[in-house]
Amino acid sequence: MARLTLDFPEDQYCHSTHLTVRVTDINAANHLGNDSMISMISEARARFLFDFGISESRDGGPGIIVTDLATTYRSEAHARDALLFETGVMDFNRYGGDIIFRITRPSDGALVAMAKSGFVFFDYRERRVVPMPESFHRKFPRVNWITK
Repeated sequence: MARLTLDFPEDQYCHSTHLTVRVTDINAANHLGNDSMISMISEARARFLFDFGISESRDGGPGIIVTDLATTYRSEAHARDALLFETGVMDFNRYGGDIIFRITRPSDGALVAMAKSGFVFFDYRERRVVPMPESFHRKFPRVNWITK
């Protein structure tokens, strides 16, 4: 079975935030569990969007919904490890794109994980996917567009 590899261009990262691994994030193998990593990625995504003035919810306009998530793990993280989540966007299309993540441990420079989360814009009143608002993609002028 082919292994998933994630590698992103350095110039796509435009935000960073720190999160600390909690004792409750540790699994039976005594390291950060997959479910907790997904929660931390979701928190990093929420902070990224908030800091860029973007609402994930339906505050009069379309909301953002996650369509997929891919994560590759490179090293373990343990309780009380401070992790750096670098975030960016890439591969815009008419309806959304990808939010990318590089997760490292600054104390030793270890790469802990890479992740990509697909997203689309969604009109909750009409219950359908809608085109990306002009105001969103203007915030990220360097992002490449792909056509589908």
